[in-house]
Amino acid sequence: MSKERPNDAVEIAVPVPAVRSGEKYRTPQGFSAIRDGIKATAAAPARVPGGKPRWLKAPLASGENYDFVRRTVREHRLATVCEEAKCPNIGECWNAGTATIMLMGEVCTRACRFCAVDTGNPRGWLDPEEPRNTARTVALMKLRYVVLTSVNRDDLPDGGAAHFAAAVRAIKEISPQTAVEALTPDFQGVMVDVETVVDSGLEVFAQNVETVKRLTHPVRDPRAGYEQTLRVLAHAKRHRPDVLTKTSLMLGLGETDDEIIETFDDLRAHDVDLVTLGQYLQPTANHLPVARFITPEQFDQYRDWALARGFRECVSGPLVRSSYRAEQALAGNNAGLDNAALAVNAAARP
Repeated sequence: MSKERPNDAVEIAVPVPAVRSGEKYRTPQGFSAIRDGIKATAAAPARVPGGKPRWLKAPLASGENYDFVRRTVREHRLATVCEEAKCPNIGECWNAGTATIMLMGEVCTRACRFCAVDTGNPRGWLDPEEPRNTARTVALMKLRYVVLTSVNRDDLPDGGAAHFAAAVRAIKEISPQTAVEALTPDFQGVMVDVETVVDSGLEVFAQNVETVKRLTHPVRDPRAGYEQTLRVLAHAKRHRPDVLTKTSLMLGLGETDDEIIETFDDLRAHDVDLVTLGQYLQPTANHLPVARFITPEQFDQYRDWALARGFRECVSGPLVRSSYRAEQALAGNNAGLDNAALAVNAAARP
């Protein structure tokens, strides 16, 4: 009987180590990307002393409905901005049976310094089944309102406008009563691409200005721009006056009250209907630090300033994100948020 050679031994699979934030990796589609969007550096930005205030606590990401949404998006090979951007509201929204679906993959061609979505060059890759899978997911979840967003795809000739529009049309075909909000890239300011999406049958067209004019760079990628976003929003409104236009501002990056008011005025001058305000939270040590934490009372004040300037609604609160409770944006009650109660409860915690 021959002896067993060492090479005949059973091979034990060694797990591949997880890619750390800021490191480069290769995607299943074969192109390289940076985990969480920003390369790691030797010196991490300073953080606000004392840590997060109590009012920024969010529900845990668990529960039966949370698991259902997670299984559904996995089954249909979809990405969600809830996961990719590390949204603090994922527990609340998924347990409520809602999700913001992110089209055109999980890798963005831009590298904004506030955003935790991976960055790279997908080199034209798209999943042709994604629009239909998106529509099936919306129908399965019986959504009456859905937010579609996407990564920036500057590698595509139209920035992905036709693919985005195809997803909206697929939803309307299967679920004609479902209202669709499209939170889109800026399509590099090419207005014919903006029109492609606006003409797809949606109810709300959104493009985020993100921050005040002075802080646009370095907060946003150099290919993005404050004026460019304003032009995109204004063109969408002119092209389809019946479609609501919407944008979002992150606060706590170093902006002043006067700059917030100036931004409100600029948005209204470009006929923007809806605005949301939320606290910027540093997603990883490689991203921009938080300059200040805005109190719930301040968020109420900013909402009053916005409404006084003619916005149809301003949803404003510490954990508000552009698609947070989006279906309640026209309820006229700050989407059901009670910032005053939030402040009282936070103060009462030990």
